[in-house]
Amino acid sequence: MNTIINTQLNHRSYRSYTSKKVEPVKLDAVIKASQAAPSWINGQQVSIVAVFDDQRKKRLSELVGNQAYVAEAPVFLIFCADFYRAQLAGEVHGKTLEAINDVDALLVGATDVGLAMSNAITAAESLDLGTVPIGGIRKNPLEVIELLELPKHVIPIAGLCVGYPSEDPGLKPRLPKEAIYHEESYQTNVAALIESYDQSMSAYMHKRTNGAQSTSWTERVSSFYEKPYYTSIAQMLEKQGFTCKNIKE
Repeated sequence: MNTIINTQLNHRSYRSYTSKKVEPVKLDAVIKASQAAPSWINGQQVSIVAVFDDQRKKRLSELVGNQAYVAEAPVFLIFCADFYRAQLAGEVHGKTLEAINDVDALLVGATDVGLAMSNAITAAESLDLGTVPIGGIRKNPLEVIELLELPKHVIPIAGLCVGYPSEDPGLKPRLPKEAIYHEESYQTNVAALIESYDQSMSAYMHKRTNGAQSTSWTERVSSFYEKPYYTSIAQMLEKQGFTCKNIKE
């Protein structure tokens, strides 16, 4: 092992932060590491909006589902899939960018964001900072777009709290490698592995909440996907100029 892999294996999500500000040099390193991530065709289809202002963070904490740690973290980063710059590139060369209206553009943008955020998380943790990704940025996306003044062809994908942790939640157990790693073809006989993992997650939750919860992995995941969680995605895409014209072709 090396220090990079050790940092990744020690990852955990922090939901409580001290009031200590993130030093500009550290935040700059996190952003540069994020920008160094690979991207489709080197299109670099990612933009990051950093929010420091307490009132704006408070508003964002409400928009993402009343998650207080968004307001508490010294800085909140919003990672956006960004095709605005691609549009400008098209204007330079007199081109109409039809592919932006292809549903694959959303996969490209979301993938680029995921890669960039992963780099940011590892970089932050290597600098003794804590993070937690916030998917709830898509809960009220129209309001987020307005607050951040995002131009057409830019959509918020995920947020990231960054700061100095005030407590350690412990290392959350992961699914066994055998449940997620397949050679040559997908193996579906993972029920026993999931059952065993449920027991590990229940024990972790029981310990973490001092006995208040013992939620298993299957219980949490099935409850989440039981009904639509984010209901304004279609409106967000329409507002920002994504037609996804071939999604039903």
